[in-house]
Amino acid sequence: MKNNSSRRSFITSVSMLAIGTTLSASTFGFGNKKLKVVLVGTGVRGTSFWGKRLVETYSDILEFVGICDINPGRLEYAKKYMKVKCKTYTDFEKMISEGSPDLIIVTTTDATHHEFIIKGLDLGCDVLTEKPLTTDEDKCQQILDAERRSKKNLIVGFNYRWSPYATKIKELLMNNTIGKITSVDFHWYLNTHHGASYFRRWHGLRQTGGSLWVHKATHHFDLLNWWLDSDPQEVFAYGDLEHYGSANSFRGNNCRDCQHTKSCEYYWDITKSERDVDLYVKNEKHDGYIRDNCLFREEINIYDKMSAQIKYKNNAIVNYSLTTYSPFEGWRIAFNGQEGRIEAWLDIPYLKKEEVSQEKLHELEMSQNGQDIEHYEPLIVHKLWKNHETVQVPYERGGHGGGDKRLHDKIFKNTKVKDPYERAAGVRDGAMSILIGVAARKSIESGNPIKIAELTDLEPRVNRLG
Repeated sequence: MKNNSSRRSFITSVSMLAIGTTLSASTFGFGNKKLKVVLVGTGVRGTSFWGKRLVETYSDILEFVGICDINPGRLEYAKKYMKVKCKTYTDFEKMISEGSPDLIIVTTTDATHHEFIIKGLDLGCDVLTEKPLTTDEDKCQQILDAERRSKKNLIVGFNYRWSPYATKIKELLMNNTIGKITSVDFHWYLNTHHGASYFRRWHGLRQTGGSLWVHKATHHFDLLNWWLDSDPQEVFAYGDLEHYGSANSFRGNNCRDCQHTKSCEYYWDITKSERDVDLYVKNEKHDGYIRDNCLFREEINIYDKMSAQIKYKNNAIVNYSLTTYSPFEGWRIAFNGQEGRIEAWLDIPYLKKEEVSQEKLHELEMSQNGQDIEHYEPLIVHKLWKNHETVQVPYERGGHGGGDKRLHDKIFKNTKVKDPYERAAGVRDGAMSILIGVAARKSIESGNPIKIAELTDLEPRVNRLG
């Protein structure tokens, strides 16, 4: 890579972000030299959040010099959708050799993240990966080893940390509002639109998505690790598949070619989405990937109900659950401390007046078009022997509660601004979040509690950063 001031400045900034430092990072100071970026993986998240949005928002400081995917049809669509003029590749190493990027963004299927992370680091590039870091402990250890030997840096794109609502919880805990945290109850509900979508896609196969213990719950475990400022120590879990997959009495080939469309409550017409048709349906011929697969196909081998108990190194105990077929989409959490309790929740329909259809809810959450809906959401602080206090927190519906744009700004724009909440996430954060999910899978299979320290060479810490 060319050795110029703008790239040196970027490397300094990425290094700061990757280790989660609270120190101010150097400004990018690109001058006339733009940051050279490549993208591998052209699904919805890659082409929109890590593609089109970067082009539209930061084109003055960065440029895409390559896009890579195994599917040539999706590659051509991605180039048009993102409105870039760079070359497209099916050969990752050739793209790196010809493009000499400063940053590689990885948004492939979860089970292949490690391939491109490790190759990218070994080829001398900094890497930014979409969550989860990877899908099992062996791949995780390979990534840890690669970052150490490469002297390069890895950022994990945890966006939920950056939402104002999640940040307010962190602020209250950092200020010792309810004293030492002793236990947490955390329950996440996926509705029959969003939850079902995972079982249609490649996420329904453990070998590609690692199960929702890893793909989805890594978000939740990262929040817990960050909120509690500690590493997980031991996990015991239960889980089963009893709603989707082979649990159902009937099934078809896919939603477009099924005799049960009139009787199946889960029927989904992909042809109503121009983007899904252009990105997926028109390109099935290249790799055989079916976006509207049957939810009840026999090959599904992940869990649709999950519950875990997590013991942290600081002695906090967490009770966690994930439901994938809830009538509504939302979550609840309660922190019990030596001096009180904090309760927080989002999108519990019985507790609010706002009416949003469950199908529309996820679309708004994922929206990157900048049309955020701003309002306030409550949380409760209840001190021992005192009346409870309701805290009103600013909330944005779009872009994962406003987290997406704040994460981008920190990486590409506001690197000089000190972050008191330590929201930047590096390889250790990515590892600790997926290792809880990996441990949960192993616990279900063995019937025993699993120690985090036995999975990789990372030793859990009482305090996350120290």
